[in-house]
Amino acid sequence: MAAFVRVSGPPNSNFLVGYPGISATLPRVEGKVEIRPAVGISAPVLVSLVTIALHRRETIHPHAESVAKRSLAAPRKEIIDIVGKEMLLFRCPAGKECDSVLSMDLPFVIFIPYGRGGEEVARRVPPASLQLPSRTAETFYELVVTVQQGPQEQRKYAFPVPICRYDTLSTFGMYNRPESAERVTDHLVTLGISLPRWSYGPLDPVSVYIKLSPNPDWMNKARRVTIQKITVGIDEEIIFNHEGDEPHRKVKVLTRTSQNVGVKMPEAGYYTNLGFVFPAKDHRDTEGILPRGRKEFPMYAVAGFTTTATLYKIEYYLTVKARMSNAKDILLRQPIVVCPFDHAGCKEEMEAIEQAAKDAAHVSPDNPMLPAPHIIRADDSNGYRALGMTFVGGVRKPLIE
Repeated sequence: MAAFVRVSGPPNSNFLVGYPGISATLPRVEGKVEIRPAVGISAPVLVSLVTIALHRRETIHPHAESVAKRSLAAPRKEIIDIVGKEMLLFRCPAGKECDSVLSMDLPFVIFIPYGRGGEEVARRVPPASLQLPSRTAETFYELVVTVQQGPQEQRKYAFPVPICRYDTLSTFGMYNRPESAERVTDHLVTLGISLPRWSYGPLDPVSVYIKLSPNPDWMNKARRVTIQKITVGIDEEIIFNHEGDEPHRKVKVLTRTSQNVGVKMPEAGYYTNLGFVFPAKDHRDTEGILPRGRKEFPMYAVAGFTTTATLYKIEYYLTVKARMSNAKDILLRQPIVVCPFDHAGCKEEMEAIEQAAKDAAHVSPDNPMLPAPHIIRADDSNGYRALGMTFVGGVRKPLIE
């Protein structure tokens, strides 16, 4: 007899408990696997074994955006990994082939790795769910329940679980320290920049302090330099197959803004401040309606964000270019972090993260104190009563308490 299987989360909350990427919150997937008869409320289901695992599926197709290249390029590459450990939820007693079951509720908790891991792949924090345009790269997660029904039949049931990462929030102190960098050209001019912070989300303001200073040892030559134009922008760099033999890089300009200067290099140097708003993606259609989101992927207001998966890696750079005459142009690329949430959204999450860390302090990963499984077998004296049924004179009737 076929089984009806579903996974439900804790009451009034999601499967995902805690914040992946933040170890103090002990990120985990909690819930219970519910097994019922698929046909007829009282037809028993034969069950030998039930397991659950969190699977990460990752695919890349670097040329999916181009119709011409897509037919010539290598096919889509895919990997499937188990996150954490597969859990055995039920096994029928030794010597029996299977149990005849009317209903089954099997609680589970799967801890998501939260260590930096280094070479230990199993301990690395899993990357966030993401789908790039044209599916050039995607990562998604699903809970896979395996139900063995007797020696012959084994069925798998998949339930998508979107996973976000919270270790790049722009409200964290490490991202709110000023970052500075310098680049020299022709030994004549030095370009210096300073960023007040270096993690940004959709529609966050980005401001860059820029300083062009002459080399005092070559002042006569430096005075002849004319600063023509200063351009700042953000580049997105996707490296496909970054751990493999042939990495494939794709650089895309997300935004650019320029300032025409047209002045000779002053002895004291030239200072300016340029700013722009980090670009955001609008999901609404022409009538202002948000489309229904896909279960596997959260709706982000950015196309991509800083992430490292097994098959691909996405990095972001703030670029500053100074165009000059009588000296070579200077280009400076400063790595930045792009977060899927804006600064206001990050602030809102901070309180909830603190609370999740307090809650996690009472949870032991070695012994998470799960509720006992609730199994009603076909031969239980009150089995039908638990399903809301009873027999009156040999006829099945709904039970009215």
